[in-house]
Amino acid sequence: MAKTLIAFFSRAGENILNGSVQKLEIGNTEVAADYIAEFVEADKFKVEMVEPYPENYGDCTAKAKLDQGSKVRPEIKSDIDISEYDVIYIGYPNYWDTMPMAMFTFLEKHNWEGKVIKPFVTHEGSGFSKSLEDLEQTCKGAIIKEGLAIHGADVRGYKFSIRRWVNKVGKEAKFVN
Repeated sequence: MAKTLIAFFSRAGENILNGSVQKLEIGNTEVAADYIAEFVEADKFKVEMVEPYPENYGDCTAKAKLDQGSKVRPEIKSDIDISEYDVIYIGYPNYWDTMPMAMFTFLEKHNWEGKVIKPFVTHEGSGFSKSLEDLEQTCKGAIIKEGLAIHGADVRGYKFSIRRWVNKVGKEAKFVN
């Protein structure tokens, strides 16, 4: 059976949910990653920046847009050796039509040849935007399966939809139950 990893970036603090700013103790993408971990036997790795984005939503989005425009690769706190994993769920929030720049930092450090990637994104209406194309360009040689776009405001009630997706794309993973 394939060894599986869930690698994700998620941000707690102020987030926009259905048009209004709300403070979250756990970011939306982390909630989705936790659900996936309930359904498949997998290790989890949270991509965290050494200098995190501001907690204030407006300041965060402004900084994320500036980073993207400058193609910044922020330093991340730690890394994980992905060589032992066959299947990797990759999750992130949609930041300005793609992945947060910290995900690029993480992804660009690794050899993706032959890895099976199962992407998931949280968003407030923009779905994957161009992030799947960016994922494909960054993870050369990977087999990218059908992804799951989750409306961030709804993620806490999306558990069974996430399970359906995991079952649909999960033939390589070892299921928990």
